[in-house]
Amino acid sequence: MSVPAEAVGQPKKAATAAWIGSALEYYDFFIYGSAAALIFPKVFFDESDPANATLLSLATFGVAYAARPVGALFMGHFGDRVGRKKIMVFTLILMGLSTFLIGCLPTRDQVGSLAPVLLVLCRVLQGISAAGEQASANSMSLEHAPSHRRGFFTSFTLSGTQGGQLLATLVFLPVAALPEDQLLSWGWRVPFWLSVAVAVVGFVIRRKLDETPAFEQQTASEGVVKLPLLLLLREHWADVLRVIGGAVIASVSTIFTVWALAYATSDAVGMSRSSMLWVGALANLVALAAIPLWATLSDRIGRRPVFLVGAVGSAIMMFLYLWAISTGNYPLTLLLGIVTFGVVYSAANGVWPSFYGEMFSTRVRLSGMAIGTQIGFAVAGFAVTFAAQIAGPDGTDWSSVALFTAALCVPPVIAALTARETHKVATEDLGARTPRKASHPETVSA
Repeated sequence: MSVPAEAVGQPKKAATAAWIGSALEYYDFFIYGSAAALIFPKVFFDESDPANATLLSLATFGVAYAARPVGALFMGHFGDRVGRKKIMVFTLILMGLSTFLIGCLPTRDQVGSLAPVLLVLCRVLQGISAAGEQASANSMSLEHAPSHRRGFFTSFTLSGTQGGQLLATLVFLPVAALPEDQLLSWGWRVPFWLSVAVAVVGFVIRRKLDETPAFEQQTASEGVVKLPLLLLLREHWADVLRVIGGAVIASVSTIFTVWALAYATSDAVGMSRSSMLWVGALANLVALAAIPLWATLSDRIGRRPVFLVGAVGSAIMMFLYLWAISTGNYPLTLLLGIVTFGVVYSAANGVWPSFYGEMFSTRVRLSGMAIGTQIGFAVAGFAVTFAAQIAGPDGTDWSSVALFTAALCVPPVIAALTARETHKVATEDLGARTPRKASHPETVSA
């Protein structure tokens, strides 16, 4: 059976748009994480109590995750009613604007306690934006993808987030190398101001993307659901709970990216900002290759086993990584950082877009993914704050933080063990009670 050239190209086009858009979106999101660990305690909070200033700064990082579930209710509702494309464009513009405004904020020395209040407000806008970004991009790429390669094509969204984090790290490297007075006065603002270019490029790319055939067919044949949330909770409540539990795996990312960075550069360990930023940069570079490879493997053997490798492996590897930091041995820290985040965590990170998305039907897919992931991600966001408390008043109890991280890997393991395996289910049957296996004679490889 022949396939029109336009149809053949759409999966690649959707995956590319998801990758680039997510990379640009999460560039904005991750530069905040770096600044929260390295700069904001000195700029927006009381420097006379460094430990408390760091704790409050890391708490503002978690604020966006608290806003995400609320944003997910709105983004999911409208995404399942007006389409994936419109939400993808809106979230990108909102993220770019809120990030640019952070770069313009006055400091504590200039306006006192109003400074952290304004910071939190901008952070909330970032969280609302991120709530709809991944769910809409994942839904877009999944619904455009051939049934037998959904894992591969949907993984581009997560490869994009790693690309965004890599870009954010590379931008912060020269900024972090500035003299202290320049860094704290104007240097830290530059990465945030660059979000204007990020928003413009992302807007152009996503405006050119077509809506998915699955959504258009559903709209034409059945119409849209008036209240997707009610249908979601009535027919897919168990899957929503699984996605919430699975999404807690993102705690590995936030603790690796934010808490471990703050710990390694603290007086107790004494590693330089630039050297630790290189750990993140190289780990993300490896992840760019590892994520599509893990996702391709999931197209062959299933989503569950690959996700479990990532969840269980991350629980083990975070012990080794944090231990390496505690020794002050930089080569060992670099190696274990790359293996932990670039390779092992990428197994779960690369497969969850297809794993979660395949649990839901087209009518409620964006709502299910947005609400489920963002509640789980809210836990992950505040995991950094809890880790800072668990580490003790001097912030050196890394083993307790490692145990805490391992405990957060338990819900994802339970979610995967209780989920259905869906990698061979036809796209049109996803979310159905009695799905049939997909047949692929008409599919075209990328």
